[in-house]
Amino acid sequence: MSATATAAMTTRERILAAAIDMVTEQGWQSITMEHLAQRASVSRQTVYNEIGSKSELAEAVVLDELTRFLAVVDEGFDRHPRSVANAVQAAVLGVLERGRDSALMVTIVSSTNGTETELLPPLTTRSSSLLDMARTVVGARMSAYDLAVDERTREAAIDVLVRTVLSHIMQPSDTPEKSAAGISRVVLAALSSA
Repeated sequence: MSATATAAMTTRERILAAAIDMVTEQGWQSITMEHLAQRASVSRQTVYNEIGSKSELAEAVVLDELTRFLAVVDEGFDRHPRSVANAVQAAVLGVLERGRDSALMVTIVSSTNGTETELLPPLTTRSSSLLDMARTVVGARMSAYDLAVDERTREAAIDVLVRTVLSHIMQPSDTPEKSAAGISRVVLAALSSA
């Protein structure tokens, strides 16, 4: 990261960026608040003030990464303002590609095969805030299209979409292209069922 980019970041952003770098380089277990403070060029107390405990750091790192995934969702919908089918497929494909290419996600997913990590619960057993954020963004983007289904069906389809994409990020079963095509087909069938 350039010095100019680092200077423009807030203290919290610098701490999170340092944490992500440390996780991808050395693994979650290597992070201590003292080493993180040194890496972010702040005091250890500043880390605690900005982030909190190490488990709160895990959640903040995952939510920070989620914002990058949600930006990809927005890009997919922005490219296809007149076709919900193309928008959904572009968004799903972009997210699955990001999941495959994200050093942080690769580190988190690979940790399921070995050491225990605090980064998994925000994606699995404590994922309600993550899922809520994703459903809200996808729901807002879907509301721009004229869908021939009632609100309950639309919300159910969005929930299935978000949960299925998260599942494919955590444990891919095929290429992003094939998975995106299949997921999109199923969700769009539900959205056009009326």
